[in-house]
Amino acid sequence: MSKNIIGVIGGSGLYQIEGLKVKEERKVKTPFGSPSDSYILGELNGVEMAFLARHSRKHTIPPHQINYRANIYGFKLLGVTKLISVSAVGSMREDIKPSHMVVPYQFFDRTLMRARTFFEDGIVAHVSMADAVCKSLAHLIAHAVRRENLTVHEGGTYICIEGPTFSTRAESEIFRKWGVDVIGMTNLPEARLAREAEICYATLALSTDYDCWYENSEDVNAVMVIEIMKKNVENAKRVIKRLITEIDADENCSCNNALANSIVTSEKNISPAVYKRLRPIIGRYVKPQRKK
Repeated sequence: MSKNIIGVIGGSGLYQIEGLKVKEERKVKTPFGSPSDSYILGELNGVEMAFLARHSRKHTIPPHQINYRANIYGFKLLGVTKLISVSAVGSMREDIKPSHMVVPYQFFDRTLMRARTFFEDGIVAHVSMADAVCKSLAHLIAHAVRRENLTVHEGGTYICIEGPTFSTRAESEIFRKWGVDVIGMTNLPEARLAREAEICYATLALSTDYDCWYENSEDVNAVMVIEIMKKNVENAKRVIKRLITEIDADENCSCNNALANSIVTSEKNISPAVYKRLRPIIGRYVKPQRKK
């Protein structure tokens, strides 16, 4: 694999990408445990990439039990600099219809029990999340959708709930009053961790339903999501095949330097154990401390 590659993390229904010339299935060990599955390494349209099934290829991991830290850390170890997240979502707006695609710019976190940072247990860093996705990557995703003659809504807010149950009707109505555009269960803390790992991150959200707020539509259920996802996933694969050739994995942007002014703990106070644990992430900014 080259130094800088493109990563794709697939959500419900997206477990493989046809046309990917597989070179290797690699199991990656991380200080945070095991990622969801082996990483599929190969070439798509001549571009090197790494693919990971977020819920595992057998879809055995629910949203609240995904090891997000291990997944993102694994992408970092493999040299991923740009990460495309493909995710099923519910629509919170009538004009975002099932089968439409959305490229959100913002996230709102309603998760409850997920590890959401690499920086704890001996090191503190405060990374900016004001712009929650890489705008450059998001623009490229939306452009690729349009070029495939598919409907895309660029911008808006993705609210991430804990799951695995869908929203109550009261929750759904309140979320709509908050002005969110789509609802999902997986993109946080994924986006936060990608920023901490200095990986450009953006979402291709695939609308499958109207949650339970829309009186002219059946309340969301798993069968409904799966049926719409079958069509959505095929469209997403087309988009990815086009998109992959338009991304420059070597292009530097502010996401790739997110830690430059974020680590608060003095270098002398970062223990060798902490340095070892986070070296792939902090190694540009912190020198290892010698044992006395």
